[in-house]
Amino acid sequence: MRLLLAEDEIAMAEAVVDILSYHKYAVDAVADGEEALHYARSGSYDGIILDIMMPKRDGLSVLAALRREGVRTPVLLLTAKAEVEDRIAGLDAGADDYLPKPFNMGELLARVRAMLRRRESFIPDVLRQGSLELDQSRAELRCNGEVRELSRLEYQLMELFMRNPGITFSADALLERVWGGDSDAEVGSVWVYISYLRKKLASLGADVEIRSKRSLGYSLEVKR
Repeated sequence: MRLLLAEDEIAMAEAVVDILSYHKYAVDAVADGEEALHYARSGSYDGIILDIMMPKRDGLSVLAALRREGVRTPVLLLTAKAEVEDRIAGLDAGADDYLPKPFNMGELLARVRAMLRRRESFIPDVLRQGSLELDQSRAELRCNGEVRELSRLEYQLMELFMRNPGITFSADALLERVWGGDSDAEVGSVWVYISYLRKKLASLGADVEIRSKRSLGYSLEVKR
């Protein structure tokens, strides 16, 4: 699952990114409302965590702009304001939920899970291609009665492929989508993790494979 976090408090943003990443979410973090709007428009996100009080543009105006443009990505609002009027304003602007600061990280995770369950386009806990299954709740690959656990980056890469079978992604696109735009990782990291996944698919005897297309990139294909 890919999330956008818009939070201008650096310590808070780092803590939220850490806990979400630990729980297998891919997170892009931005620090002001203009960036939040830009990323939300241009990225393909499963959910957005949006602070109300941000520089350049507040979260409510970002949310209102997205909803006017037809962006239906679910949004969880973060706010230090506890007044009922602020909660009502956020929900009226199109938010799916709100969470007042300070909050417990366990509650944040629960709110994120609930938000993602309410997406208009339901994605099951288990993704399937051919004989291969990806258990999203356990971050495991299953095939022929065998199970292989995935690291965080392996899982995020495999989830992207399983949700987009037959779609070719360049190495740069994979680096952006999985590692994130702010990562110091290089294209070589993509090659390494593709190799890891190929070995696990081979060990499972799966009838799907990650194919390389010269000068284009990689795609997940069912063997014929």
